[in-house]
Amino acid sequence: MDTSVLRLERVEAAYGLSRVLHGVTLEAREGEVVSLLGRNGAGKSTTLKAILGLVDVTAGSISLDGRDISATPTHEISMLGIGWVPEDRRIFSDLTVDENLLVGAKGEGWTTSRVYEHFPKLAQLARRRGGSLSGGEQQMLTVARTLMGNPRVLLLDEPSEGLAPVIVQALGQQIAALRHEGLTIVLSEQNLKFAARLADRAYIIEKGEIRWEGAMGRLLEDEGVRRAYLTV
Repeated sequence: MDTSVLRLERVEAAYGLSRVLHGVTLEAREGEVVSLLGRNGAGKSTTLKAILGLVDVTAGSISLDGRDISATPTHEISMLGIGWVPEDRRIFSDLTVDENLLVGAKGEGWTTSRVYEHFPKLAQLARRRGGSLSGGEQQMLTVARTLMGNPRVLLLDEPSEGLAPVIVQALGQQIAALRHEGLTIVLSEQNLKFAARLADRAYIIEKGEIRWEGAMGRLLEDEGVRRAYLTV
């Protein structure tokens, strides 16, 4: 039985006249973490933006629970259950942590109290303004605010970027906890060590094309693939 929640079939995408994705095919199944790996500029973020309708999809199809969303407006894609944690976080600096969470709230399921159970550090900072938080705290807030939208699929764009190792470890534990709750997660990362702790399967993208796919365990055993596509 096909348990795919999110599927991309030979997706091509462009920024204006500049084609960036060249036939990307990947899927995320119910309750798994899929990692999209590659060097800087390989097409990871563009793939996530294509899913969200933030870049022009010029060929191929993108489906959520079997429904084609390739031409669906971004706000409707969000309402259908795809949540995005962008690389640059985009919190509201002048709002408190509590207020940032309420801005993201829609539907039923995730509440501020439930979010604070997952992110106890944020509970301690509930009345602090977003702009006064550290980078790691802002990243946690961005994830938490996205959860308040009750996503079916969570897209994480380079969540470990620029964070101290101890914060990266804590964030990884929180993402793992979300996976145990059954959330389907697509994780775009350059940090293989971080991704390896979380992902069931991996896709490697280079120059807008999927070059390798398989179980994360296989990737960790294949030094040749890692050297060819992931080392700087």
